[in-house]
Amino acid sequence: MNEHQQTLWEFMRQQSDKLLMQTLQHIGLTFISLIIAVVIGLPLGIWITRKRYLSGIVLGIAGVLQTIPSIALLGFMIPLLGIGVRPAIVALLLYALLPIIRNTYTGITGVDVAVKEAALAMGMNKWQILFKVELPLAMPVILAGIRTATVINVGVATLASYIAAGGLGEFIFGGISLNNTNMILAGAIPAALLAILFDFLLSRLQYLNLRKLKTATAALPLLLIVLASFYFIPSAAYGGKLTAGFTPEFMGRQDGNLGLESKYGLKVHPIVIGDAVMYKAAYEKQLDVISGYSTDGRLKAYSLIVLDDDKKIFPPYYAAPIVREDALTRFPDLEKTLNLLAGRITDSIMSDLNYRTDYLHQTPEKVAADFLRMNGLLKPSRNGNNGVVCIGSKIFGEQYILASMYTLLIKGYTDYDVSTKTGLGGTKICFDALNNNQIDLYPEYTGTGLLAILQPSSKTIDSLITDNNKTYSYVAGEFEKKYGIKWLKPIGFNNAYALMMREKQAKELNIKTISDLKRYLESNQ
Repeated sequence: MNEHQQTLWEFMRQQSDKLLMQTLQHIGLTFISLIIAVVIGLPLGIWITRKRYLSGIVLGIAGVLQTIPSIALLGFMIPLLGIGVRPAIVALLLYALLPIIRNTYTGITGVDVAVKEAALAMGMNKWQILFKVELPLAMPVILAGIRTATVINVGVATLASYIAAGGLGEFIFGGISLNNTNMILAGAIPAALLAILFDFLLSRLQYLNLRKLKTATAALPLLLIVLASFYFIPSAAYGGKLTAGFTPEFMGRQDGNLGLESKYGLKVHPIVIGDAVMYKAAYEKQLDVISGYSTDGRLKAYSLIVLDDDKKIFPPYYAAPIVREDALTRFPDLEKTLNLLAGRITDSIMSDLNYRTDYLHQTPEKVAADFLRMNGLLKPSRNGNNGVVCIGSKIFGEQYILASMYTLLIKGYTDYDVSTKTGLGGTKICFDALNNNQIDLYPEYTGTGLLAILQPSSKTIDSLITDNNKTYSYVAGEFEKKYGIKWLKPIGFNNAYALMMREKQAKELNIKTISDLKRYLESNQ
C-alpha cells in the first residue's frame, strides 16, 4: 500500500512497536535530563539567593545557553561526547537549567521577610529556615519552573534522533525526508500529547495545598527516576557484533533499508542518525556500518569503503536541476543557463568537490567558483535587475555546491539576480517549497523523485530502477504532468545509496560485499 492510500491510524497501528519504543525513549530522555537539571539547578538557585551579587551572572549564563539553537548545541556536543544518549542529555539539561534556576531564585527571594524573621526568632538555624520555611513556601514557583523545563525538554528531545539518541524525532525526520505526512504526524502528535500531559500533571501538583504538596514533592524524585528508566527499556532491542547507523530517509526507502531486508535478508537493527554526523561517527568507531552516498567526499576523508551491492538494490540515479515551468516562462534564459552544467560533472569529480567542502573545509562558493573557472564557465556578475531567481537546496554539501554553481552561472550569463534558500532539510521541505512557489528550482535525484515523491506501484518501480534513462524519462514525464515541474538535462554524475565501513575493519573481517556482511552477522549472532 502506498503512503497516500494509508490513513494515519493505519500507519500508526502498523508501526505500533516502533512507535512505542520511540515514545519510551522520548520520555526517558526528557526525564533523565530533567533529573540532572533539577539536581544542578535547584542548589544553584538556592546558592544565588545567598550570593545575590552573583545572581545576574548565573542567570545570564543560563539564559545564553538557552538562546543557542538546539541543533547547534547538539553539534557542539558531538566532538566532546560522541553520538548517542550522552550529548543529547547534556544538551537537554542545559536547556532545562534556566527555568529551574530562575524560579528557585524567584520563589525563595519572594518569601515574606517577616516570616523568615519569625522563624529566626523561634530559634531556627539557616538550614532549618531553608528546608522548613523557604522551600515549602517557594515550592509552587519552583514546580512552575520544573513544569516549564519539562515542556521544553519534550520539544527539544525530538532533535535527539539527529545524533542517534532515539525518540520520536526518528519518525518526524524520516517523514520529512520521505515526503510521508503520516510518518511526520506519527512522531509529532505523540510528542505534543506528551508535552500536554506532563504540563497538566505538573500543574495539578503545583496547586496542591501545602500538606499534600510536601507529600507529592517527596514522591516526585522517585516518579522522575521511574520515567527516566523508560529510555533503557527499548535498549535491549539492539545488539550484535556490529553497530549500524542509517539516516531516516534510508530507513524508509526500497533502495535503502527496506531493500536490504527484502533482497538480502539483512537485519542489523540500525540506529537512526543524521546524515551530517554519521560519517564522523563511523570514523571514530562509534558506528561500524553506515548508509551513505556514492559521491560523498567523506568516503576519502574518513577512510571508508563502499561494500559492493552484489544484488543491485542501490541503482545509480541521475542528478539534475528541477524547475517550475512558470519560472522557465518568466525567465526565458534560465533553462539554457542551467544546462551549461549538463554532462560536465562525473562521479569522481563530484566526489572530489565534496571532499573539498567536507574535509578541507572550503566554502561551497569557493569550490563552485574554482570548478567553473577551470571549465571556462565563470563570468563576472552582470548585477542584473531583470527579476530574481530563487534557488533552494537540501542540507548537505553536494547540494550547497550545486546551488552555488547555479547562482554564479545565472549571475554571469543572464540579467537576473539570485536569492537562495539553502539547507531546506529533507526532500519534503525542498519539494513543497518548489511546488508552493517559494523557490524556483533546486537540484534533485531521479531516484528520490521516483521513490520519495511519485511513489508508484512496486511493479512500476521494478520495471524502472535498473535503467537510468528509463527512470529519468518516467520521472520527468510524471513531474511535468502532475506538478508542472520540469527536469532539465542531467548534470552527469550518478548519486546512489551505498553501505560503507571503515576500510581497515572491512579488510580485517574480510567483508567486501553486502552478502559478506550478512554472512558475518549470521555467523556471529
